[in-house]
Amino acid sequence: MPALPHRLDRIVTIGATPETVFRFFTDSRRWAVWWGAGSTIDATPGGAMFIRYPNGVEVSGTVIDVRPPHEIVFTYGYATGTPIPPGGSRVTIRLEQVGDATRVHLTHEFADAEVRDHHVQGWRYQLSLFGNVVADEVHAAAPAAIDAWFEAWADTDASRREKTLGSVAEPAIRFHDRFSNIEGLAELAAHITGAQRFMPGFRMTRTGDVRQCQGTAVADWIAVGPDGKERARGLNVFVFNPRGRIESVTGFMSPMA
Repeated sequence: MPALPHRLDRIVTIGATPETVFRFFTDSRRWAVWWGAGSTIDATPGGAMFIRYPNGVEVSGTVIDVRPPHEIVFTYGYATGTPIPPGGSRVTIRLEQVGDATRVHLTHEFADAEVRDHHVQGWRYQLSLFGNVVADEVHAAAPAAIDAWFEAWADTDASRREKTLGSVAEPAIRFHDRFSNIEGLAELAAHITGAQRFMPGFRMTRTGDVRQCQGTAVADWIAVGPDGKERARGLNVFVFNPRGRIESVTGFMSPMA
């Protein structure tokens, strides 16, 4: 390997444990979800690393060192030999646990400063993409949790309602909308009881797909009265923690026609 005096450093924080994040460096299926179909990795010293970008550009390398779930090091070069020949640069990814999240430290070492500068935006994009790929797996159950949230608001059985909310939300959950400034599951349960008293028979249900980005999810909803007629529409923003539980909800109601 040539001398590599020029380095690119980037740090991002991902809402998942180091063990979860590291799986994407040791499992070819997950590696391909990040980089592109056909990408593979053999996460053992001397193992092959291969990336096929969605635009067809191919990169290969060799795994130099791997220490689950903290660090992986591999060479990085283009199949065409330009701008980096195979074996011509080195990537080190280190994971540091920060609370429930993981701080990802990436260092890419180059022989040429101009080539390094050419890769700054590429790594900015790829690590942002990586954060979403990990979050998509961590929060795969977000739609079910959101549906349970809406169902709880219509459940008149207080004990069952509290159990449902407790299964998907943190005890210190925060809920805000134009009529609510709530903190904690006990306060939320009492608030829902009051809402049912003043709006008996109302039910909210999710409409459309949940949109999720790195632990923040958006879900549209519709509210119908006991007669089955639409009474309101809106949108809720859900924030999930790295354990997949709801930390906060902010509700927005669409203006009535």
